[in-house]
Amino acid sequence: MLSKALSALGRRKMSAVDTAWLRMDSDSNQMMIVGVAMMAQPIAPDGLKEALETRFLAYRRFRSRAVTDLAGAWWEEQEVDLDDHVIHTRIDGHNGTSNKAALQRLVGELSQQPLDPDKPLWQMHLVDNCIGEDGKLRQALVVRIHHCIADGVALVRVFMSMFGQHPDEHPKQPPKAALEAAEANPWDQILSPITATSVKAIDLSSTMFVKSMSMWADVDKMAERLATYGHTAAQLTTDAVKLTTMADDSHTLFKGKPNGKKHVSWSEPLPLADVKAVSKAYGCSVNDILMSAVAGALRGYLQAAGGSVAGDCEVRVMVPVNLRKDSPRQRLGNAFGLVPLVLPVGIEDPVARLAEVQRRMNELKGSYTALVAMSVLGVLGASPKQVQNEIQNFFARKATAVMSNVPGPQTPLYLAGSQLDQIMFWVPQSGDIGVGVSILSYNGGVQFGIVTDDALVRDPDNVIARFEPEFEKLVLLALMDGCP
Repeated sequence: MLSKALSALGRRKMSAVDTAWLRMDSDSNQMMIVGVAMMAQPIAPDGLKEALETRFLAYRRFRSRAVTDLAGAWWEEQEVDLDDHVIHTRIDGHNGTSNKAALQRLVGELSQQPLDPDKPLWQMHLVDNCIGEDGKLRQALVVRIHHCIADGVALVRVFMSMFGQHPDEHPKQPPKAALEAAEANPWDQILSPITATSVKAIDLSSTMFVKSMSMWADVDKMAERLATYGHTAAQLTTDAVKLTTMADDSHTLFKGKPNGKKHVSWSEPLPLADVKAVSKAYGCSVNDILMSAVAGALRGYLQAAGGSVAGDCEVRVMVPVNLRKDSPRQRLGNAFGLVPLVLPVGIEDPVARLAEVQRRMNELKGSYTALVAMSVLGVLGASPKQVQNEIQNFFARKATAVMSNVPGPQTPLYLAGSQLDQIMFWVPQSGDIGVGVSILSYNGGVQFGIVTDDALVRDPDNVIARFEPEFEKLVLLALMDGCP
């Protein structure tokens, strides 16, 4: 009894949004953000543990396990033994021959291996003897962190904070005020100014969305009630209705029932300066270029695999949108919303495809879809799990993949004297979604990564290999057109 009372004193209530992610684990998809950092020189486990002790464990969530009871979900602090969280291993390889495939297999296996629920929900593997396609020997740091702790943007920033800008720099513990701010309620971190009226409208839109999915109300009623809240609510009404009435996604080889066995692959970096130059030539954003390359790569894979890529073939991806205010302080928790982006994979002409991607990306700007989606997660976290599962399945039927794009530092970083050469990560897929695409920029390069389920795509290298050629098509066509 005494131990239970002491544990209760160290508890803090988990937000409804984070609770929703905690409850999403399934046999098909574990809700972990998985990253791979390639270090130029091996670092000792003690060097990694020093950085973790200083930076990670300074944040309460990394030294707390997630517990649930009838009152909800809680963060419960406990003593952390870093030997439970840092695993040192190696993969076979010799004679300078690349063993990247073996590393990718390991990452795929770890991405579906559940974390120990009796401990804080994160773990890192130091993997020695990793030989890249360039023949260079590196060490890999494979990171697994449960999504309930934070979203991809937050975790990339916290992870990067372990690194210094110089080889001999040691990480410093964040100030107490920064640590407290990191644990703030996700809604306190939102980017846009939200009035009390807007909050009421957001809450209503998400609640009515959940109810309409559960056949307890209809879209017309939701629109009618939201209309009373003014202009902001009118936009919320439109975006909530769009979420509710999304058409089913095209049925392609990327859709199906996942079996839980994961495969991952990642590219070599593209020069970010080249991507920026091409985006300027076409008068579009860097994101437009990257998303168009994704659409082209998916199209190429479907064609090669014998799938249909008719002109109306589209692939809907759910894109996380960061909603945090700009701040130098790290923020944990989940403060993002998902917006649906439909990739026009049926368009063969790369330039026409880019123009259509740009048009669709512009349509998403200024919408409140991300806010509505985040509030839906909050409602789900406070709803019976059966209701949450119903909504997850709705989105899974409407989407093929989850795709994230996170900007990283553009200068080299160091950990325990070793330079970070490359970094890639994947966000989890929920429900029956079996494909995840990630884009991350770091130190002047941009990389693509993909995670697929064995029941859908067993050779993700075949998808990854198509990203760079799709980008090169745009370069070539820009030159032929005489673009500057």
